[in-house]
Order: sequence, then C-alpha cells, then structure tokens
Amino acid sequence: MVAGAAQTLSFKIAISGNGSSSNGKPYFSLNNSFTSAFPLVLNPNSLHLYCSYRPYSFISFKRIYRVVGRPSQAGDGDIPHLSNSKLETILSWGRPVLEFITRNFLPLALLSGISLGLANPSLGCLAHKYSVTKWSTFGIFLISGLTLRTRDITAAVKAWPEGAFGLCSILFFTPFFSKLILQLELIPQEFIRGLAIFCCMPTTLSSGVALTQLVGGNSALALAVTVSSNLLGTLTVPLFLSRLVAKGVGISVPIKELLMSLVVTLLGPLILGQGLRFAFRSVAEYVDNNRRFFSMMNSVILSLVPWIQVSRSRSLLLLVRPAVFLIAIGLATFLHVAFLTWNSVAIQCLKVVSGGRASVFEKKENARAVTLVASQKTLPVMVAVVEQLGGALGEPGLLVLPCVAAHINQIIFDSFLVNYWLQKDENIKTA
Repeated sequence: MVAGAAQTLSFKIAISGNGSSSNGKPYFSLNNSFTSAFPLVLNPNSLHLYCSYRPYSFISFKRIYRVVGRPSQAGDGDIPHLSNSKLETILSWGRPVLEFITRNFLPLALLSGISLGLANPSLGCLAHKYSVTKWSTFGIFLISGLTLRTRDITAAVKAWPEGAFGLCSILFFTPFFSKLILQLELIPQEFIRGLAIFCCMPTTLSSGVALTQLVGGNSALALAVTVSSNLLGTLTVPLFLSRLVAKGVGISVPIKELLMSLVVTLLGPLILGQGLRFAFRSVAEYVDNNRRFFSMMNSVILSLVPWIQVSRSRSLLLLVRPAVFLIAIGLATFLHVAFLTWNSVAIQCLKVVSGGRASVFEKKENARAVTLVASQKTLPVMVAVVEQLGGALGEPGLLVLPCVAAHINQIIFDSFLVNYWLQKDENIKTA
C-alpha cells in the first residue's frame, strides 16, 4: 500500500514498468508533486482510489490522471482495469464541470439557496427560528475582515482623487437612483423597495476587487475604496434609507437604532477579523494561503440568507407571476448599467476638467478600478439592514429576492465587461 498527499488533485498516477511486482500484483509510483493537504491511499488489490481531503482544501483538476494498467492476468480475480481512453473520457467530462462550478460558485450558491427555500421551506424557517441569519451576517463580515489585506492600501495614496470620487459616487450619488426606482409601480411593491434599498448600499466586499485584479487595474485603489465605503456606509446607509426610501413610502426608520445595529453586526466582526490578522501572523498566513476556500465559505454563508428569507416568504413568492419577477430582474440590470454609465461619464468629465492627458484620471488602471467598484452594491449589508428593519418596509423575502438577482447580474455583467477590456488591450498590443 502506498500513501502520499497532494495540495490539489493535480498529479499523475502511473504503474511502473510492466505494471506488476514480484508477487504478481500491480504496484504504483507517484510523482513528487504531493504535499500535505490530500492524504492519498491506493489499494493495489482493487485499483480503487481513496482520496480523503480536508474541508479547507480546494479541488481542481489541472491534469488528466492517468492509470496505465496491464491486461488482466490469471490470478487477478475480478480486479478491474481501466484503459487510458475510458478513464480520460470520464475525467474529461468531470474537469469542465468542476471548473464551471469554481468560476461561478457564488451565483450557483445563491441560486441553490433560493431553490432549496422554494422546495423545502421548513428547514429555512427552523434556521430563522434560531437566528441563523444574524450569525451568518457575523460570519460573512468576520471572513471579510480576515481576508482584507489592508497593507496594500498605502499604494493607493497616489490615486486619492479617483478614490475620493469613488467614495462619493458609492455613498452619496448612486443612492439617489432609489428616488427614480420608487417612481415605478410593481406588484408586489416590495420588489421596488428592495431595489431602492439596494441603491443605498456600499460596494461589494470582494467581487469588485477580484475583477479589478483580473483586468489589471489598480487593485490597491479598489481595495481602499471597498474598505472605506463599507466602514463609512454604517453611517450613510441609515441616513439615506430614512431620507430617500422610507420617506418616499411614508414610513419612518429609526436611524440611531439602525446605526448601532449596523456597527455591531457589520463593523464589529470586520474589525475583529482585521485585528486577528494584525495580532497573529500565523492567522494571516493561513488565510492568505487558503483564500479560495475562505471565498467559497463566504459564498456558502451568504447563500444561507436568501435560503432563509425565501423559505419564510415562500407562500407569497409562489403568488408572484413569473413575468413580474422578470421585470424586477430587468430593473436590476438597468440599475447596474445606469451605475456603470454614470461612473464612466463622470470619470471622463473629471479627466477633461482636471487637465486632459495630464490628469490623474487618465490612467486606465485607476479609471477601471473605480468604475467597477463604484458601480457594484453589496448584498450582505442589504440583508443585514432588512433584517434589522423587521418588516417595516415590507416582507423581507420579497425585499431580498430581486437584490439577489441584482447581485448575480452585476457579477456576470462586469465579467463580460472585463473580458471586453482585456480583448481591447490585446488588440491594441497586436495592432
């Protein structure tokens, strides 16, 4: 029996020589790419692969595993031997599926939560009874605090004008789009109110920075705007909800209570996570070495929110016509396109006003970073706000559902935008 370990399932297994040892049994040799995350045990009596992996490890098929076996011989009994072609066919189907799940883990997790809530609401209602939503919100922002590498923020100091505009756009300009949304009539009206609340939120905690890194933008600037907007958002969100959303529907929002609640449920765990990073170097190194796992964990915890909210509101959601929900999704897409258009046009205007090609807004790395992060809105903060409002603006499940769609839409839409920018840059290089 041979034992080894691999950090990802990216290895080759080969039977050495003619595939048999002195006792007539097949024996194996493993390459040197094994580390300590995946204890691997091969049973030569059955040629079955047993792979026990820890939950913090991430599986990715980066190579095709090859088992080069010999034909069955006398004395082998019922030992199965897989040919190269059969095994490669199986794994060639499995690898694209895993890669698709990895690339789209957050949208798939959110959609799974919604589907589970619609299919079996009893578990979600039970989770709500034990306040799982509050604990999940705490977990989301604790992980966000653990994964935010604020040491890079100093690199964004030179781009402070773009950063200042990004903060103003996120916290003070885009919330006014809620006034436009509230002018529309839709039944249930909670769909409209939910999108209006969504307009008042700070930027996303991770996807904006990740997309900025992918397109080669100023990720330090994106990170600085992300951290700052979420910290300051605990002050601005209650104010704009009261003045723009609640006042527009004739409802008063307790600003002080909401502010204190956001500080405790959002700012507290965020600061705790950052404190753990700074206090214990081993914690920071562990988180940085397993960022993909923490990102996936954050997505799973976030998916608990729509699961619980949809479970609670299932009876009402089933009364909503599909056409109405499609209209809500269309409005969510329109909002994101409006945010992108506003930020892009504003940056171009600021570039002209501040000196044209000599302007600090001229650098496309900075412009793209601000455009992405200033055009996205965060779902976890919105959910925390709805939870604290206690149904003052309507049924929580109906408020959250269109915002889940909006959150997924902005990630998908911006992914296409990033791909367009990358292709544009490639064409310029090859021209």
